[in-house]
Amino acid sequence: MATTAGPVFDTGALRRGIEGHTASTLLSLYADDAEIRIVDRDSQPSHPKVLRGRAEIGSMLEDVYGRDMTHRLEQCVVQGDRAAYAESCAYPDGVRVLAESMVSLRDGKITDQIMIQAWDE
Repeated sequence: MATTAGPVFDTGALRRGIEGHTASTLLSLYADDAEIRIVDRDSQPSHPKVLRGRAEIGSMLEDVYGRDMTHRLEQCVVQGDRAAYAESCAYPDGVRVLAESMVSLRDGKITDQIMIQAWDE
């Protein structure tokens, strides 16, 4: 008995968007009702920064991927309706950032993401 797989998360687009600094490519990976929770040096686990919907997420992506820095997708694992990936970034002054994300998927699109960021300093 054959089964029909649903849409698959586009890891190639993830890599192209991250490494090519292309916010629009990354935004295409999110569902309209997506939500991102960010934990970092400014937003602690009990009060994460929360972005809701493609407009808020798109603004953040434009800011981050418009900066003078390099971005590299280190690894990505997809299993069923979940994915996880690691991204490393570096500013020209040598400051490095590591971001780890765990995402939930629906029809191949990100619906929920938690991102943990660690910064040099």
